[in-house]
Amino acid sequence: MMMLHNALEYAKNNYDQAISRLIEWLAIPSVSTDPAYKADVQRAAEWAANYLRSLELHTETIATTGHPLVYAEWLQAGPDRPTLLIYGHYDVQPAAIADGWTSDPFTPFVRDGLVYARGATDDKGQAFAQLTAVEAWLRGTKGLPLNLKVILEGEEESGGRSLAQFVQEQSKRLRADACVLSDTSMAHIDQPVITFGVRGIVAMELTIQGPSNDLHSGMYGGSVLNPIKALVDILSQLHDHEGRVAVPHFYDEVRPLSSAERAAMAAVAYSEAQWQQETGAPIPWGENGYSLSERIGARPTLEINGISGGYAGVGFKAVIPAQASAKISCRLVADQDPLVIYERVKDTVERLTPPQVKSELRYLSSGWPASVDLESPAMRAAVRAYEQGWGASPIFKREGGSLPIVADLQKHLGMPVIMMGFGLNSDGLHGPNEHFSLEMFRRGVQTAIHFIHEFAHMNG
Repeated sequence: MMMLHNALEYAKNNYDQAISRLIEWLAIPSVSTDPAYKADVQRAAEWAANYLRSLELHTETIATTGHPLVYAEWLQAGPDRPTLLIYGHYDVQPAAIADGWTSDPFTPFVRDGLVYARGATDDKGQAFAQLTAVEAWLRGTKGLPLNLKVILEGEEESGGRSLAQFVQEQSKRLRADACVLSDTSMAHIDQPVITFGVRGIVAMELTIQGPSNDLHSGMYGGSVLNPIKALVDILSQLHDHEGRVAVPHFYDEVRPLSSAERAAMAAVAYSEAQWQQETGAPIPWGENGYSLSERIGARPTLEINGISGGYAGVGFKAVIPAQASAKISCRLVADQDPLVIYERVKDTVERLTPPQVKSELRYLSSGWPASVDLESPAMRAAVRAYEQGWGASPIFKREGGSLPIVADLQKHLGMPVIMMGFGLNSDGLHGPNEHFSLEMFRRGVQTAIHFIHEFAHMNG
């Protein structure tokens, strides 16, 4: 316990220095989706690698066909001690003042206990809380009570292909007893939340081809099936009137929610009033028999993300368009294979396509869903860590979004992945004026320090 105390004291005494380092990292515009920022993404990777080297971790920057990976390890605890893998990502979403920021998103500043910058909460701030906990152990106690591996990627916001390939090809190198990541959030600072399930995703584009070129609607209207009409007719049949996806066999692999899972989700307060405040929609819609939280986090969906076709400019143009298209995505839950779902949607679209037009459903991208056993030793260690470090027992939720890396790690490495979020739902991730609470950072560091202790002794 003395080592734990020393690690906590080190973190407390070096808190301001940790914030200064975080601000340095945030100032690097590591936008992975824009080739113009390639050098900055590289610079952010080198910053992280240099920081890890300063802690005397064996560290290397691994070149990929995309952006580099940063891998580090400390294996001096010995073969009889457990091994923990820490995951994070250093790339960020695009950001500019024109998007609604009140200041340059890559000139971080602190105001009213919040640090404002792109990547503050997603994911540099949360990931750096985990790394700061490692520093507290190594500098405050001269060692760790377990073996440690760290993997940081620079493509999470742009598909994560390089890390997915690395995990598959280098599974032996990354093998550990569990992985911890901090890239999720909670509604209120005093009620920590552990995410135990994330949905998968498959993205598609549907194109309807009618005539060979745009036609005059007066000369040909009534004799040619308008591709926009054909498109909306098909889209309207992908759901029934009760909000269920009307694709045959869409739900075949969906596991029924257990009573324990439903109870865990019900413990996360989420009222219709809160939902209305967040969405601005009049009333909820969706499957009967499921709460709002269950519809968002535990049930699969099919969404129409965008429609294009015809003339939508200023004024009027009387045409029958040659083509119309729609972007479609499905959020998936445990055991649903994204490629199988794509084929089922494709078969349905082909069946619904009238003979007067041609349709093509093109696959764009996908990621697997994942869930974590609530009773695993690693999860119990995380619960104790929140109780000691955050000062409150966590509650559990399923997340509506997707983190494909969770499924990749579980599939190829066979380890539980503990999603210890240190952010708030109101942090503005992916939006203007993204920020991260310094108090959340402080509590996150404390909790991560306790997690290392609890995980190291989870069988003791």
